[in-house]
Formats: sequence, structure tokens, C-alpha cells
Amino acid sequence: MTTAQQLYALNLDQAAALIGAVGHQRTVLLQGEMGTGKTTILKTLAKRFPNHVPCYFDATTKDVGDITIPNVMRLDVSVDSPQPEMDFVRYVPNEEFGVHTGKPTITMLDELGKGNPAVKNALLRTMLEREVGSHKLHPDSIVFATTNLGAEGVGDLLPAHARNRVTVITIRKPSNMEWIEWGINNGIDHALLGWCKDNPQLFQSFVDLQDPDENPYIFHPKAQRAAFVSPRSLEAASDILKVRDLMDDQTLTAALMGTIGERGGMDLMARMRLADDLPSLDSIKSDPLNAKVPDSASAVCMVVYRALSTIETNWIDAWMDYMVRLDKEAQGMFVNGVRAKNYSKQSVVMTNRKFTDWAMQNNYMFAADKV
Repeated sequence: MTTAQQLYALNLDQAAALIGAVGHQRTVLLQGEMGTGKTTILKTLAKRFPNHVPCYFDATTKDVGDITIPNVMRLDVSVDSPQPEMDFVRYVPNEEFGVHTGKPTITMLDELGKGNPAVKNALLRTMLEREVGSHKLHPDSIVFATTNLGAEGVGDLLPAHARNRVTVITIRKPSNMEWIEWGINNGIDHALLGWCKDNPQLFQSFVDLQDPDENPYIFHPKAQRAAFVSPRSLEAASDILKVRDLMDDQTLTAALMGTIGERGGMDLMARMRLADDLPSLDSIKSDPLNAKVPDSASAVCMVVYRALSTIETNWIDAWMDYMVRLDKEAQGMFVNGVRAKNYSKQSVVMTNRKFTDWAMQNNYMFAADKV
């Protein structure tokens, strides 16, 4: 990856905005590290364009015959003709392109760089002319593609004549705080979110490291790591943590190591011992003035992230009574989480009287945002 590509790498929201703007005319090819959420852009665009049909096309599982399939047709001509019937072949597009719906589609050509060379060639017309064989997509249809970085060494190659038909964009990994914001809205385990806040190196890119030993958590093409930390594997680790009460510590540790790597799994298990000392949600809801306040900053952080993820209208008052017992940094962390652009429960919290009173009394904490 060149320095310019690194400098102008986009995050997922920026990439989705670009595709939404030009995708009906030009195909954007997103290249980025594995497990960074490139595929989830289809869901983002589907929400933005509710009248479009989202279509997922996995290039790695296809052969050229899977794109358009021959269907023998018979044409009846005049009975006076010396050849009253004529057979011909019409090519029928794969269902995954959504042409049969007659509606505008959002077609994601996933893992394009790993596809069979014949498949890549067959998709060139789709990417440039918005056609699948002889069938035109709806004029409002959006087409984009994804691939991994060539430097990852996982077989992503695209010839020059194919690249010249698309707009190639580099997707960067999210920062830890960007991923935490996403995690709060998507039910990621609060202890895992706290671990991510304290360890921004979990989201470092291997392209910034010559020596893989500088960061033992992440993927590096020079290191043989069976498992490693990525945004995708962190989400998987969260799913495991949510059912940790069903397994002993050895089983849980083994599962985490097999998901986010040996170093990541063991470090996260150390963090989980802090989580066991947090005040229960029930104690905060029922007795906020006497519920336990953790001693360590890391544990306080987990309490805040848990509240952001689970807060409901019926216990915001109790939470605000509890929150003022935390230090100002923790209070600010909660409020900044509420103020985040994509926070799903923003309106619920911001309309609470105790929250608005707190905001009025502590406006100085956010004065710099207005400069």
C-alpha cells in the first residue's frame, strides 16, 4: 500500500456514502484488511435505500457458468417457412443478481479478487455496463465490489484491464473508539468494550509494522498466527463472553484463544476477572445511591459501556443518580457516548429531565466542542 493510499483510506461510513452517490453509474472496489467490516456495507446501504433489493454475490464460490445459465428456447416462425421451428440459447442470469425482481438492486460482488479468472472476466460487463449477459440491471441499481489487500497474501489479484473499469478505494481499520461506538449500538459485551478502550493497539494495521512481534495481537503476513484480533473476531469473542456462565474458566480461555489468538485470549480473560466485581444492574436500578462503585478505572469504564448498551427509559433516573457518584471522566464518557451521531438510544436519554439538568450544570465540560 502506498503512502497516499494510507493517507486517503476511508472508514466504512465514508465508503458507504461514496457508493451511495456514484454506485448506480460507477463500480467502487473496496480493498481492505480481512475482518474489518467491508461486507457489512451491504446492510448499511440497504437501510439507506429501502426500495432497493440487496443482492450478495460471492465471487469465490462461482464458476463462469454460475453467472448466466443457458436455457434452450424454441421460436415458432411462419408455417410456410421451410424451417417452421428454430432453437436458440438464451442465457438466464443467476438469481443472486436480482434481475428477475424488476426492481433496483444493490449488488455486492464480494471477494472479487479471489474469484476464478473466468468469473472476473464475466463480471466486467456487470461492473462497467450494468448488465448480466444480455440482461440490463434496473437503471437505479447500485453495484460495488470488495477484496482483500494484496499484501495480506490471501490470493486477491485483479488484472489491470479489470482495475481500470472500477474505482479502487482503500478501507482503513476502525480506531478502537470508532469500533466501541459501533459495539455499543450492536450489543457487544461491555467487558470487551472496556478492554478495547484500554488497548488501541488491537486495531493497528499490519502495514504500519515491519516486525510482527511489535504487535502480538493482530494479523501479520510475516507471522503464522492461527487466530488473531480483528473487528470480526472481536464480535465473535463477544458472542462467547455472553454465555460464559455456561463454561468453566479453562473452556472460556480456550475458546477466546481460538477466536482472537493466544495473547488476546489470555489478556481478555485477565480483564474478565474485573467484570465479575462490577455492581449488578439490579443494584443500580433499585439502590443507585448505595450500589458499589468500582475501584479501578477499567472497571468503571465497563460499567459506563454496559449502561450505554442497556439503558432503558424506566431506569435512566436511577442511572443518573448513580452516575454522579463516578468521577468526572466517567461521567463525560457516558455523555459523549450519548452524543455520538449514531447512538441508537440518543433520543431516549436526551429527553430525560435528570440528564438535561446534568447537561446544563456541566456544560463547561463540552465547551471546547463549540470552538
